[in-house]
Amino acid sequence: VQLQAFGGGLVQAWGSLKLSCAASGRPFSNNGMGWFRQAPGKEREFVACISWNGGSTHYAGSVKGRFTISRDNAKNTVYLQMNNLNPEDTAVYYCAASRRVLGSSYYSDYSYWGQGTLVTVSS
Repeated sequence: VQLQAFGGGLVQAWGSLKLSCAASGRPFSNNGMGWFRQAPGKEREFVACISWNGGSTHYAGSVKGRFTISRDNAKNTVYLQMNNLNPEDTAVYYCAASRRVLGSSYYSDYSYWGQGTLVTVSS
């Protein structure tokens, strides 16, 4: 079972990026999915999550209104559209699959993790 996140890179402030997380090894259509991030010197923090069917989403306050999480179960892929990026969004972004059908903001609810993709926002 593997989750692979990609799409990170260097972007200027106010720019946009779209991250993707492709799952392989087994379908995750019955799992909530989430995105977390870890900035240098800081702990990993919750960014966004989505329920198994995409019907429910939840965002951290710092990204609400700027980021959008979505999923395509046919492709076993989850996305994170990030708009109006600012330097505080610089971090390694990780996708994860929850043990629950709903997404969760709790790190401990996730059993599978991707390797992370680096997003750097310049001012």
